[in-house]
Amino acid sequence: MATDVKVPTLGESITEATVGQWLKQPGDAVQADEPIASLETDKVSVEVNSPVAGTLSEQLVKEGDTVAVGAVIARVGEGGAAAPAPAAAAPAAAPAEATVAGAPVNPAGAGENVRPREEDDPAPQTAPTGDAALTLSPAVRRAVLEHHVDPSTIKGSGKDGRLTKDDVIAAAQAKKTESAPAAAAAVAPAATAAPAPSGERKEERVKMSRLRQTIAQRLKDAQNTAALLTTFNDVDMTAVIDARARYKDLFEKKHGIRLGFMGFFVKAVALAARDVPSVNARIEGDEIVYSDYLDVSVAVSAPKGLVVPVIRSADRMSFAEIEQAIAAYGKKAKDGTLSMDEMKGGTFTISNGGVFGSLLSTPIINPPQSAVLGMHRIEDRPVVRDGQVVVRPMMYLALSYDHRLIDGREAVTFLVRVKEAIEDPTRLLIDL
Repeated sequence: MATDVKVPTLGESITEATVGQWLKQPGDAVQADEPIASLETDKVSVEVNSPVAGTLSEQLVKEGDTVAVGAVIARVGEGGAAAPAPAAAAPAAAPAEATVAGAPVNPAGAGENVRPREEDDPAPQTAPTGDAALTLSPAVRRAVLEHHVDPSTIKGSGKDGRLTKDDVIAAAQAKKTESAPAAAAAVAPAATAAPAPSGERKEERVKMSRLRQTIAQRLKDAQNTAALLTTFNDVDMTAVIDARARYKDLFEKKHGIRLGFMGFFVKAVALAARDVPSVNARIEGDEIVYSDYLDVSVAVSAPKGLVVPVIRSADRMSFAEIEQAIAAYGKKAKDGTLSMDEMKGGTFTISNGGVFGSLLSTPIINPPQSAVLGMHRIEDRPVVRDGQVVVRPMMYLALSYDHRLIDGREAVTFLVRVKEAIEDPTRLLIDL
């Protein structure tokens, strides 16, 4: 008797998802609560677990299909015997699918490189490592598939020895380095005999993920709905850089986390929002909703696009709590494990394009929020201080805001307050 595998509840207001990847193929043995598929929603990736132990007998949808909450996407049969191979498959042909540590790879006809099956039986979803099992997150599984490495041979650097995406990439690079001389020697004669045609022009079409579609739609909606305007200023980072240099070792020793720039800016925004509360407000119909708390959405780059996890009540948090929250969210975004609750809400956004080298930009607000602060790279520039031209580490700041709610005077005042707090961090301590 087969058991139906249904799409689980995905969160408030989310009714459908896209099948991102099948983690198990028909005939594979599965354990109860073992992931068999990965779904992509508008915000995060969600794993679908098998409700019972047995054998995956049937896949009812394909990768890329859209499925509704509660829909049946697969069936799990009793027992652990593998299902017989299709009759149409030729014994001498290349294997239709390969398995790397239990994660399926598409057939070669789908346009992806595959590795021949090394064993007749599929490898289990978890590979034993000592007394513990090596459990792979969706992000790590994808990296294993892309780089064709054996996860059981890699030492994990994550919590409890778990593998991270960086571990897989490092192992793949080491493998490439070792095999480069032999590969170059093997390829060189072929390249001499049959040089690749010059001037070849190619195109590739890739379907947008649900996350990318949602990002595109929300950004366009913001442009169509809000009266967007951006005001700029620059800030001397000397005081913050000196404070970090003076206290970074003590801070890390006490709190177990590095002291970054974001904590200073979150604190500065909280201070400035008290003087200009409209930047922390939103429009609902014909009403303005003011918040007496500051929930900061911090834009984080994830493998599949930009995500904005929310630091709740950031105005009431210490520097250490802010930095710890940001570090935890950054790791989750990288591993693809952010939950929808962690990205809901937010009253103000901070986006740091400086980590990618951006000098200046005009960020777009994250509806229904009314303002976003853009940080940029720090670079030494000549400025005038006390009548003398000196070199200072300077950063451009950009505040994009909804002009329907925030006047130009208020936007400029807010940005000046942030600038003053960063150039004189003592203001953050004495609430000026």
